[in-house]
Amino acid sequence: MRQVTVADNKEILLNRGQPFFYLADTVWGVFSAAKLEEWEVYLEYRRLQGFNALQISVLPLVHETVADELPFRVGADGKWDFMSCNEAYFDKAEKMLQMACERDFLPVLVVLWHNYVPGTGVNNMHPEYTIPWEAVQPYTEYVVKRFARYNPLYYISGDTQFENEQVTSYYEKALQTLKRCAPEAVTAMHMGSHQHEIPDRIVHSDDLDLYIYQSGHLTETQSDCYELPEQFMEKTIRRPIINSEPCYEGHGYGNRYGRYGAFDIRRAFWWSVLGGAKAGFTYGAHGIWSWHRKGTPFHNEHFAKTPFDWRVALRFSGAWDIGYAKELFEQHAMFELVPRNDLLVTSYPEIRVAGSRDLSIVVVYVPYSIDVELSLDLTAEGYAVKMIDLDRRNVVQPAISTTFATDGVSKSSRIPMTDTNTDVLIIAIKEATTK
Repeated sequence: MRQVTVADNKEILLNRGQPFFYLADTVWGVFSAAKLEEWEVYLEYRRLQGFNALQISVLPLVHETVADELPFRVGADGKWDFMSCNEAYFDKAEKMLQMACERDFLPVLVVLWHNYVPGTGVNNMHPEYTIPWEAVQPYTEYVVKRFARYNPLYYISGDTQFENEQVTSYYEKALQTLKRCAPEAVTAMHMGSHQHEIPDRIVHSDDLDLYIYQSGHLTETQSDCYELPEQFMEKTIRRPIINSEPCYEGHGYGNRYGRYGAFDIRRAFWWSVLGGAKAGFTYGAHGIWSWHRKGTPFHNEHFAKTPFDWRVALRFSGAWDIGYAKELFEQHAMFELVPRNDLLVTSYPEIRVAGSRDLSIVVVYVPYSIDVELSLDLTAEGYAVKMIDLDRRNVVQPAISTTFATDGVSKSSRIPMTDTNTDVLIIAIKEATTK
């Protein structure tokens, strides 16, 4: 069973003391929707693909999907009794976590999705699912006690915007309660898209361990993959950073026609990790996160488009690409990378550059074919350079040319584009450091 902690440098995670790249899949609604035999099929497939964490909401996302099973008993008024847990629901959830941990997955549990918290926009539309203030502490204590043996990582919030004092107080209460009950647990706040602002008292709380963000599902804000980590790195309190909700494969273009594909997922991965969110990455497939069954209701079609049946979404090719991306990240020890777009001469910020602090390794992600110029003399400084076609996974040995600046002294290196019309990853390693 995994035992995940924060590294002393506050940049990455460790699993039993060793660097751990968090690669999660998104299965928010699985506790209430999946059958155990379906869950077993899913777990085996994702294990084969190299995933090591699973993001699950303890409570169903009732504002978007239909809950087959309920976490609380229903009172005489027809509303959930948040002081009376449905033991059968949590028995099944615990069994599902046991099955996941047997396959070496890290459970990542959302305590309170924003639809349950008064004062949020979604809760205002569904007030019948409001958790009372007096139920926050006993519910959180129950969750921690129920799942403690599986060493979960906790997202206290789900999709929060911290809209007002009431919302902040709810999540602060849950965070404090959880850390009092499980002081060694790793915690974070899952926030809505385009969001990096966290109330000061939560940012400065010793109870918060990670910064996670959502680059989200709008086509016009996909640059948040690398722009939001910049905001978190500027905060006074350093913490590891993870993009915990990029665009989902198969998801609609956020109120527009079109759906994200494997390329978009690869781009989100490399934009994020080279942009500073190097502690991990989360994948999502539209139909898996909600455990959708063809023909069942879905309440967010205008924004997200109709989900695919979970069996179809499970087989999307982008999940394999992300497993391969994790392999490249670990194989080349990219835990040491920091953003270095100052090295990029080519005038497109969509090309992302990162390097180790001593520049013994430099990594460049190029989403669209173009010559790339870096303000490094890769040849003279002894770099071995390779270019990986991320679509076909072919490796190219590019012919590097050296260019002099107008001062006649400074040099830069030009790496020619490939003929493949695909996204590529350029990895340059000083030969003295190769093994």
